[in-house]
Amino acid sequence: MTNHNIILTGFMGTGKTTVGKLLANMLEYKFVDTDEIIISRSFMTISEIFKSKGEAAFRQMERELALELSQQNRLVISTGGGMLLDSFNAELFEGKNKTSPGAKGKIFSLFADVDEILTRVSSDSTIERPLLKVDNPKERITRLLQERKESYGRFIQINTTSITPETVCNIIINLLD
Repeated sequence: MTNHNIILTGFMGTGKTTVGKLLANMLEYKFVDTDEIIISRSFMTISEIFKSKGEAAFRQMERELALELSQQNRLVISTGGGMLLDSFNAELFEGKNKTSPGAKGKIFSLFADVDEILTRVSSDSTIERPLLKVDNPKERITRLLQERKESYGRFIQINTTSITPETVCNIIINLLD
């Protein structure tokens, strides 16, 4: 086992936060959720940031946070679903950014089938999902997954459909060794 960071990416509802907290506990690492940090620092929800400042401002907040977190060790980082679509952020987390080399990290992309994602996000009323405030969320999920497939595909893939968060953690731990 290393002291490297473990970064979880993937679409909303794939288990990044649930798995991340459990994994951090198992490995005695610190858990951080990038969306939660941005919310606490800006005193706004993600939806409010998108509405008042725009998506570009939100993505800039993500970049600044990626730069900060990539300088630390022993973190399990749950990223917002779009954070690592930006290759700059991914390179920071992997320790491959030449202008700002940070701690090395291993990125895992969690995924689930569309129906599973829809079930998970529909049953979680604690999180507002601005990208799914549409007439047909299933269609939107399908389209967004297709658009992001190549970006998410750059990382180690773990299918979380129909398996427990503990099983996902064990898969990640086995891949770290």
